[in-house]
Amino acid sequence: MFAEAEADPSLPKDEFKPLEARLRVALLNAQYRRLKQADKALLVVVAGIDGAGKGATINLLNEWMDPRHIRTLAFGPREGEELERPPLWRYWKDLPPKGSTGIVFGSWYAPLILETSRKRPDQNRVDAQAAAIRRFEAMLAAEGVQILKLWFHLSAKAQKARALRLLASPETAWQVSPVDLKVKKKYDRICAGGQIVLNHTDSGHAPWVVIPSADENMRAARTAEAVLAAMRQRGTPRIPPAFVAHGGPARIVDRLGKLDYDARIDKDDYESELGLLQGRLARAARAMRAQERSLVLVFEGQDAAGKGGAIRRVTHALDARQFDITPVSAPNSEALARPYLWRFWRRIPRHGRIAIFDRSWYGRVLVERVEKLTAPAKWRRAYAEINDFEQQLAASGALVLKFWLAITPGEQLERFREREKSPFKNFKITPEDWRNRDKWHEYAAAANEMLARTDVSHAPWHLVSANDKRYARLQVLRHIVEAMEDQL
Repeated sequence: MFAEAEADPSLPKDEFKPLEARLRVALLNAQYRRLKQADKALLVVVAGIDGAGKGATINLLNEWMDPRHIRTLAFGPREGEELERPPLWRYWKDLPPKGSTGIVFGSWYAPLILETSRKRPDQNRVDAQAAAIRRFEAMLAAEGVQILKLWFHLSAKAQKARALRLLASPETAWQVSPVDLKVKKKYDRICAGGQIVLNHTDSGHAPWVVIPSADENMRAARTAEAVLAAMRQRGTPRIPPAFVAHGGPARIVDRLGKLDYDARIDKDDYESELGLLQGRLARAARAMRAQERSLVLVFEGQDAAGKGGAIRRVTHALDARQFDITPVSAPNSEALARPYLWRFWRRIPRHGRIAIFDRSWYGRVLVERVEKLTAPAKWRRAYAEINDFEQQLAASGALVLKFWLAITPGEQLERFREREKSPFKNFKITPEDWRNRDKWHEYAAAANEMLARTDVSHAPWHLVSANDKRYARLQVLRHIVEAMEDQL
């Protein structure tokens, strides 16, 4: 895989100059064509041997193309708030929109490269990290993000010669890091690790291209050719099942139909228990600040099921500086230009904070499914993608709790009519609410399948009978308080 690059091929200047002119024109034309079509983004992932000229090549791409439509995303070791969220958070939040190009330097491959380059790599860790990368890249590719991965490579002799040449001039010495100077000593291990990385993560939808990097002209030409080929690629790549997150089989039962919708609580009992639960929640939330935890609350349910009222009873017990509420509606143009989970990744809370979602990423398998806004292949794939997303939240220290507030058709009709009559509530009722009501059974079927496929131990669903609002609010508070107190 690295044989050609380690032979250190070169490209004479008289051959490079006319090729450079053609490549620059072709790259610009391809870039503007993609901007106009805006049907997919391009992520160019840069990796390889330290001291192989990766940084210089990134600068060259920005020079040869229009830099206004390129985002260079450079990442070092995780620090600060990045440590309080899943490792992939920083890449998700900076994804470029469709039509644009992102160059990723210091990518999600860094931990895997580090592990495979050790004297004794942990095979279980290698397998787990590679699998996580494959799932991540498969989802991006399926959602309109084209991925090209470049591995810059050269012989140990050439790497050392380049470092010494740069060090000889004060104008270029800054390009050489202490790590670059240590490559020769660990060269064989680095190469063996690179082979493992490429073998585990190369795919048709996210291919690796090895760039011979000893000669600057050859490095520039091969990089430009690889990027140009990617930019000219048409269509959507096929993603093999082995690269996709799997939800596994699920037995779908009518959990909504089995709820006790007659559950009630009288007003006096409600008021006293509400105060007790809110007090416990306040204490648990304050204690959470001293822990390496965050809290993610997801509220779903039929229209008029009382999600807003339940959320208000939760936030009444919290410091307003501690939580954020995200009301979720149809995605805007900015969100539509990126994978559907992008807008939710951006709202993940830091440790000690609480994120409350009034509707959520489950829209993909509910409204988008029922209203046929998303192709069946996409919403069927989404169950496993959502489980993977929530698993990453839990692994980073988030307590994820999901609530489905359920009411009967008759109760919903009463609440709709009440809203129409009330000057304080009529803004809540829309023609869309009435249209959704006509598809009650389709939504119930979608909800039951969602519950069957995404009710997992690290992010459980709590079904709450909500015909009686007071009863529902206490149930929500009780589930939250008990889950938080279990973490203390």
